[in-house]
Amino acid sequence: MMKKVLKEVLGVDVAQKELVVTIGRMFDDLSIELYAHKVFKNNEAGFSALLDWIKKLSSNEFKVRFVMEATGIYHQKFAFYLYDHGREVTIVLPNKISNYIRTLENKTITDKSCSEAIAQFGLERNLDQWHRPKKIFHVLQQLTRERDQIVSERCIVKNQLHAEESEVEPNERSLQRLNERIHLLNKQEKEIKADLEMIVNGDANLNTEIKRICSITGIGKLTAIIVLAETNGFELIRNKKQLTSYAGLDVKEKQSGTSVK
Repeated sequence: MMKKVLKEVLGVDVAQKELVVTIGRMFDDLSIELYAHKVFKNNEAGFSALLDWIKKLSSNEFKVRFVMEATGIYHQKFAFYLYDHGREVTIVLPNKISNYIRTLENKTITDKSCSEAIAQFGLERNLDQWHRPKKIFHVLQQLTRERDQIVSERCIVKNQLHAEESEVEPNERSLQRLNERIHLLNKQEKEIKADLEMIVNGDANLNTEIKRICSITGIGKLTAIIVLAETNGFELIRNKKQLTSYAGLDVKEKQSGTSVK
């Protein structure tokens, strides 16, 4: 008697230039089979070739769930491409996959074994479907991340300035250049804040949402914008515990016997 396929998942290990993929399926007896593996380029030609490959392998290509890690920015084009082509996508935080891999017997970590683990993870779990971020939240994310980079760079330059000023005989030209860089970074941060202000004021719903978040003690406008940008307007956030965990602010207790605390 033939077993019935309950679900199919394509696990994707994303790198800058390539997509390492493994496709697997779960049967009605809950057994899992990882039955094909391939590598594609991480560009539009590679995306198209991957979908053609899936079409040949799967009995119902549109029911295959694509599961991938959030790998910096390298997964974004592929995720957007799949969503625009009507495919089901799930994006998982890297720490979840890392923790899952530790539970497996395979001790060898390669791109292929990672894609296999992601496929198996997707088959075993009931995962939320990813939705393409609204354009406004994507733009806010780009701007707030750019500002974060500017703040980090300015901190480095200020430390360099302090070190130069503490020299026995500071180099005046070096001091001038460092101050000019700080002035430029200050100017760029102001421009980004002005862009954010214009976007927020141009969207009544977003403005109302930010004001509601800012009613929380200790939350300022910039923090509210960052939270909305990084969560796509709380698109997949179900409760406060999930948001706290997503931000990495949840306290975890580890205690065993009398020596481990």
